[in-house]
Amino acid sequence: MLLLTKSVLSLMIGFVLATIFGYFLIPILKKFNVSQTLSIYMEDAHRKKAGTPTMGGIIFLIPTLLSIIILSVMGKIEITTNMLIVLFVMVGYATIGFIDDYLIIKQHNNKGLTEIQKILMQIVIAVIFFFIFLKNGGETSLIISTLGINLPLGWLYGVFILFILVGASNAVNITDGLDGLAGGLSAIAFIAFGLISLRTGYEDMGIFCFILAGCLAGFLVFNVNPAKVFMGDTGSLALGATLGTVAILTRRELTLVIVAGVFIIETLSVILQVIWLYAFKKKLFLMTPLHHHFEKLGWKERDIVKLFWIIGFILCMLGIFFGVWI
Repeated sequence: MLLLTKSVLSLMIGFVLATIFGYFLIPILKKFNVSQTLSIYMEDAHRKKAGTPTMGGIIFLIPTLLSIIILSVMGKIEITTNMLIVLFVMVGYATIGFIDDYLIIKQHNNKGLTEIQKILMQIVIAVIFFFIFLKNGGETSLIISTLGINLPLGWLYGVFILFILVGASNAVNITDGLDGLAGGLSAIAFIAFGLISLRTGYEDMGIFCFILAGCLAGFLVFNVNPAKVFMGDTGSLALGATLGTVAILTRRELTLVIVAGVFIIETLSVILQVIWLYAFKKKLFLMTPLHHHFEKLGWKERDIVKLFWIIGFILCMLGIFFGVWI
């Protein structure tokens, strides 16, 4: 019961802080014209969103840090090594996203950091992650008890960490194309991993996930259609990498594939589109990522988001079942 109360408290504090923070931050972003240039390929409905502030990821990132500090001072949580790792990755990827957003805004186009610059920064974060992970006695084997897999990777586990961080961060970034889509799916995913973490003995990761889920709920107050702010790369890159980090630290890497299923499907739609164009010289989808395909079919933005949220919720329930009981 104490753990349940602590989880609810974490959600509540995160939600309240993010809502208050967003209320004061959005006017500031508008004042300094912190808005992203929209692609010329966007639908007319998206063109109307020109001028909407970006970098809104700050609305849930800073309150997450503040919530952890508050709960730590109250003696409700302990700042463990795992907590420091996940915070390091979250802040690190948020910084990459922030620089990318800043360059896009400054240059008034969609060209921020180059892919090489991004990957170099991500490699640095992965190497530091791996070093701290090893110093903390982390297991460098890929363990999937359900399938009886215990594959020793040694230093290659560092490459595996990089693969998950890069893959997860870009998957959320690709999905962040409709109001509330990536934020809502991320909130559902972190609640799922929060429950999995608590049930499998990782209380620190569980509480962290509930804090971030609460902050995301506060962000959604301003991000659901019609969005008053976008999370930008500042938020999307941080969310994906953080979700991947939680999966690694709780040894639920395969569970991540289920919980993050919608993000993966969105990413696969882009990859399949490229392969299809190259192989058959025609499109497989009307437009990618997949949510834009539904827009081209005439679906309303809110209906697409609701559908994807429902699918994400179902996958997260399956993920909890897989990650805890199987």
